[in-house]
Amino acid sequence: MKLPFVSIIIPCLNEEKYIGKCLSSIIANDYPKDKLEVLVVDGMSEDATREIVRETFERLNVGTCTWGREDCEDEKMGRWEGRGHVNIKLLDNPSHIVPAALNVGLRHAKGDIIMRMDAHTTYAKDYVSKCVKYMKADNADSVGGILGTTPGSNTVLSKSITMVLSSPFGVGNGYFRTGSIEPRYVDTVPFGCYKKEVFEKIGVFNENLIRNQDIEFNLRLKKAGGRILLFPDIVSYYHARPTLSALAKNNFSNGLWVIYSTRFARMPFSIRHLIPFFFVISQIMTFILSLFYLPFLYLFASIIGLYLITNIFFSLKLSLKNRIKYFPYLILSFFTLHYSYGAGSLWGVFRLIQPKK
Repeated sequence: MKLPFVSIIIPCLNEEKYIGKCLSSIIANDYPKDKLEVLVVDGMSEDATREIVRETFERLNVGTCTWGREDCEDEKMGRWEGRGHVNIKLLDNPSHIVPAALNVGLRHAKGDIIMRMDAHTTYAKDYVSKCVKYMKADNADSVGGILGTTPGSNTVLSKSITMVLSSPFGVGNGYFRTGSIEPRYVDTVPFGCYKKEVFEKIGVFNENLIRNQDIEFNLRLKKAGGRILLFPDIVSYYHARPTLSALAKNNFSNGLWVIYSTRFARMPFSIRHLIPFFFVISQIMTFILSLFYLPFLYLFASIIGLYLITNIFFSLKLSLKNRIKYFPYLILSFFTLHYSYGAGSLWGVFRLIQPKK
């Protein structure tokens, strides 16, 4: 069977801690290297990311990396090209943001299949080959797999955050996070693998969406009649935020863009993404109303009480499954995840009603 040429696009910005691990896992994949190119699209990193890209390929003895300007539309855009076993290009993304990086990669991609990958992630040895195999077998427009979560550091808190990000109570019914027993059609997959003609049919990524651009793109694909399949044996591993402050910052931004993205795209999310917003706004509204009508105070207390009971139940369940020492950290992690996301969505509403600049 003739295998298709695959272009892997990796947006990155200041990823010196993870980019080496990411690239090493891609190089270790069992897909033929002469059928593969890796486009690292860097948002002008100020750390050692760019140097690590070059060093990784030299250290793994995949060819001498040379700097060149051929095939580059911009004189500031360069390329590391591995001679021999694998081809790596380092492209500039002056806009810094992910959707712009993806579109830069698409303009340079030579593959019949386009794979979006994340620098914060590592990939199973058969990740690429299984994506290609299932796409050809099922004639799907996009395929993806399960996103396993690994701790960002070796602490009890970091491990607790990892558990929360794989729990249905933490992240809802996102099968790519909570797992699936069998293949299924879904609304979105992490780091999708696409037929190249998909982009010719529905366009590229919306560069107004700093976050959620992949969700919006996949919803656009489904509306155009495309099929997105999730396979549980396609596996990648995401490095979770190691602290509560980092978790809160990331999820506040995610929550903000769930709402604010409607300024630039029509319904660029699923309804489940709004649950944290309704959760937070219900508490704010019942508390305000209780200042004028006392019975609303009981409703306010009921909402908080029900949440605490549910939080404690799932935290205890997870800690008993692992170790009881995680229990208080799980409570805090669930709390941080839900409230930061909901608060971000609330801020997104305020941003949305402001006049366009």
